[in-house]
Formats: sequence, structure tokens, C-alpha cells
Amino acid sequence: MSAHLTYEESKKRVFFGLYLLAGVTAVEVFISLLAKGHIIEGLHEYLWVLYAGGLIIGVLSAYKAYFIVFEFMHMRYEVKGLAMTVLLPTLLLVWAVIAFFQEGSSWKNRRELIKDKNAKPAKEQVAPKQQGHLHTKDIYIPTGILG
Repeated sequence: MSAHLTYEESKKRVFFGLYLLAGVTAVEVFISLLAKGHIIEGLHEYLWVLYAGGLIIGVLSAYKAYFIVFEFMHMRYEVKGLAMTVLLPTLLLVWAVIAFFQEGSSWKNRRELIKDKNAKPAKEQVAPKQQGHLHTKDIYIPTGILG
């Protein structure tokens, strides 16, 4: 393959990429609807279907990301070092997004816990009774010590 493509070859590659991405997206949508029970009633009740659907969608999404980065961003034709300088921050960004989703879910769960605790009526707190007082008449001070 030559370094430069003709206009017609470039156009064919772009349309192939668009059709490929559209096809993969259609498959993802179909699997999502299938796993959630919108196509076959009751299928969403099986936990393994949700996990398998999620795994397949994750793999297809990773393939689409790979295809977009390496074909449309032309990373396939670049030096390996340049490609890695783009891919490493991208992977870190994906990791950060996953971590923030997890953190947000944790905050949501804790917020619900706080709302539940605030909704309960508070127990009436009784002030503790004060125990013994110390009066000056109760203190023995020998005369002569203080002057």
C-alpha cells in the first residue's frame, strides 16, 4: 500500500469506516435492548444476560474507540512514540471517568443514608441532672494557712 491514497480510495476508506461504526453501534443498541428485556420479555431477569450484554457492549465500544483513534485520527500511520503519548493519557482519562462514576455512586448511596436518618424523628434528649455542688461552706479551710 502506498503512503498516499487517491481521492477515490480515501473516500472508500472513509465510507467503510462510517458503515463499520454504524453497524457496530446498531449491534450495541440491539444487545442493550435485548439484555434489558425490551425485545424478549423476561430476559432481563437473568443476571448472566446483563453481564454478558455489558461485556459485549464494552468490547464493541473499545473496538470503536480503537478504530476511531487509529483510523480517523491517523495514529496507525504515526511513530509509535507519538501514538503512545496520545493513548496513555486517553487510558488515564477513561480510568478517571470510571473512578468518578464509582465515587459518585458512593456519594449517592451515602446521601440516601443521610436522608433516611434525617427523616426519622429525633429522640428527645433529656439534660443530665447535675450531680453534687461544691459550696464554700462545705470546704474545710484551716485557719492559719491562708493568713
